Amino acid sequence: MVLLSVLDILLVVVGGAGMVYQAVCILISLFAKPIKFPDAPMDKRYAVLISARNEENVIGNLIDCLHEQTYPTNLIDIWIVADNCTDDTAQVARSMGCHVIERFNQQQVGKGYALTYLLDQMNESGASDPYDAFFVFDADNKLDRHYIEEMNKAFQSGFKILTSYRNSVNLSDNWVSSGSALWFIRESRFLSASRMWLGNSCHVGGTGFMFSQEVMRRNNGWKFHLLTEDLEFTMDSVLHGDRIGYCGTAILYDEQPVTFAQSWRQRLRWSKGFLQVFRYYGPALIKRAVRERDFSAVDFTLLLCPFTVLGIARILLGLLFAACGFVTWQSQLNSLAGWSSGIVMSVIGMMALAALTIVVERDHVGATNKELFAYVLSFPIYMFSYVPISFQAIFAKSEWKPIEHKGN
Repeated sequence: MVLLSVLDILLVVVGGAGMVYQAVCILISLFAKPIKFPDAPMDKRYAVLISARNEENVIGNLIDCLHEQTYPTNLIDIWIVADNCTDDTAQVARSMGCHVIERFNQQQVGKGYALTYLLDQMNESGASDPYDAFFVFDADNKLDRHYIEEMNKAFQSGFKILTSYRNSVNLSDNWVSSGSALWFIRESRFLSASRMWLGNSCHVGGTGFMFSQEVMRRNNGWKFHLLTEDLEFTMDSVLHGDRIGYCGTAILYDEQPVTFAQSWRQRLRWSKGFLQVFRYYGPALIKRAVRERDFSAVDFTLLLCPFTVLGIARILLGLLFAACGFVTWQSQLNSLAGWSSGIVMSVIGMMALAALTIVVERDHVGATNKELFAYVLSFPIYMFSYVPISFQAIFAKSEWKPIEHKGN
């Protein structure tokens, strides 16, 4: 059938292009000299924006990290939106010298809405005017003490939007936290670094990023409210012609979920968010890729393309057509056999990718060699769980729900 053939070609061509691009990025990151930014005067003023919901156990760690920065602390102001909190998050933040705005809204739930509220309040009062740029962190983050100093170098090199190296405070907790942590480290080390070398735009990953006053004014604060507001912000910026930079010397530590149920819920939201962003921004990205010959638009089209959903649709359609007599069962069994061999190769490839990430970034990975060996073996399980998650995301009404943080 024509439809099955089209899906086969799409999966092979587009999927193959994505795999080749990933392989090229890995090679570039291994052999190209990392981009470093020159020293810059530490004279810019920054606002740190933090959305916190019942984070009294961890918010103090991040505030301490900000107070201990090598960048002049009198040029760093911390603004926290205590979002629907029922604990002492607001009081803890105020006692540590932060600006705190409390928000109570059970209809518009999520980090995107909280950031909108915070920046709206700052803009209306004129409190946002003195700042050159704005950082966004999650309440559970920890920072290397040189973080803002390094980001300042990149900002003063001309980037309006920047992301940073994302590590984990609890990679060694178990196979769930290690799978998520290795994925983010891989993105920083292999993708973001290579995109910088190629001159492409990078992907803002939820936390540990900054944007200029100019970008904030253009967006009239924060206007991104899909389930993956960071990805939405990235696509909108690319469509505006911005090049998002990456500062690999600015290191952030994030806390990953430790239970499979929490991880599933979080990744279900991400998968649903990817589908939302693809729906709203995919056509415009493709158009920009063709008209402007913008490779960043090509890059992010490949990133957003729902390969797992297309693969599941291909299998289900093949079985349906065979049951209806439009194609033979043997042809579909042959296709499934081909897919099986591809799955085996994917398992090997994922273990190799996890192992390579650990070897290259060993100094940044806090775990014993025995633990890391186990995590290499478990990484494909973590990744293949995305298949049912992606399938559920098609039908589920996924909502933003907070992840409990322990403050490692």
